[in-house]
Amino acid sequence: MGGFFGAASENDCVSDVFFGTDYHSHLGTRRGGMVAYDEERGYQRSIHSIENSPFRTKFEGDIEEMIGKLCIGCISDTDPQPILVRSKMGTYAICTVGIITNSDELEQELLNAGSESFEAMSSGSVNSSALVGTLIARRANLADGISYAQERIKGSLSLIIMTKHRIIAARDKLGKLPILLGKRDDGYCVSFESFAYQKLGYETCYELGPGEIVQITSKGYETLRPAEDKMRICTFLWTYYGYPNAVYEGVTVETMRTRNGEIMARNEIKNGTLPDVDYVCGIPDSGVPHAVGYANASGIPFARPFVKYTPTWPRSFMPQNQRIRNQVAKMKLIPVHELIEGKKLLFVDDSIVRGTQMRETVEFLYANGAKEVHMRSACPPIMYGCKYLNFSRSTSELDLIARKVIDEFEGAEGVKYIEEYSSSSTERGKRLRAEICRRLKLTSLEFQPLEGMMEAVGLPRCKLCSYCWNGKE
Repeated sequence: MGGFFGAASENDCVSDVFFGTDYHSHLGTRRGGMVAYDEERGYQRSIHSIENSPFRTKFEGDIEEMIGKLCIGCISDTDPQPILVRSKMGTYAICTVGIITNSDELEQELLNAGSESFEAMSSGSVNSSALVGTLIARRANLADGISYAQERIKGSLSLIIMTKHRIIAARDKLGKLPILLGKRDDGYCVSFESFAYQKLGYETCYELGPGEIVQITSKGYETLRPAEDKMRICTFLWTYYGYPNAVYEGVTVETMRTRNGEIMARNEIKNGTLPDVDYVCGIPDSGVPHAVGYANASGIPFARPFVKYTPTWPRSFMPQNQRIRNQVAKMKLIPVHELIEGKKLLFVDDSIVRGTQMRETVEFLYANGAKEVHMRSACPPIMYGCKYLNFSRSTSELDLIARKVIDEFEGAEGVKYIEEYSSSSTERGKRLRAEICRRLKLTSLEFQPLEGMMEAVGLPRCKLCSYCWNGKE
């Protein structure tokens, strides 16, 4: 996915953007970038790969050289950015977050309309921010150009632009991702994550609505285009993506996850399906608060039968070599033997996507003497790859374990019965759970129903995106 941070200040704000961007590192793993503007030095830009080392270590040296009262930074899971664009509207820096599913179509259209070339990466694909910049240039000013780009793009587009005098921020037209503004005595900042700027002394002063465009300077902020009425914010922000103390639309991630676990346990008690186990446990990290809520509501003790060793390998999806990644994932799991051997354990995880790591985790628990391993997913079975935020990197939806099993059961016809398979009360739903149980070597398995997860978030159902579970926005 990705995230960004920017600041406009009466003073040099490069260090603010350095720390603020670093606080978005949980949202991306490939590239990091910063651009600052100073009247004497002009634009100063730095981009690094963060695939094998974190943002902070790559940019510590850069911030000693960069100066500016305007600065933006980003973490990207896709293209190197921010990029610098020179157009009829002047020179500016831009970085984008989202996914453009019709990029090939747009590129060809723009080439046919007279665009001579695009900035291409080593893979040969066009940098998404370069494509967006070309779309913006088809209108008379930046605000109208951003609106035009958002209308033309299929998928989602949130962005920040930094000119010599201001920063412009635009939330995607359906509000899939949040954008918040912070205020301090000497200026303003823009961020995905509220805690990123609160640690720097800013206080939340505004949250953009869907499709809203604002500009900020050190003196204040101004809306350039008002928010749209329709919002479909990503529910996975609370379930999986978000950092525990992040707040989106007034709802704190940790609070939602704990409440979600409580609802799961409440439903199991009501349905008479609460298993007889010794401990409730969470799959680190995002599964832990869900498990705490489950333990609180069920009365079953919470325990941590294994921990992850993260000082040297903080993220299991590094390095890029798959064989080494698998080895690192195994090396990180450190068992607490007295909490595993001979014990019946119920684990709560944020989701079950492909099932590969979960199967290895279950095998690890049995190898260390677990008697039973029950699993609860904090969300429904994932049935569709995200077309808005690139959550699932699968090349095919059949990589998703639920869809793979359904396809093996009924072929292409199985898609007609997604709703039945999602429910534990139907024969198809029971069959799906039994088969995933068998493949992952689980004693029992259940998924949080969509209704329970939405209740945990607490926002109106019409404002939450559920596409990856039921194919509906």
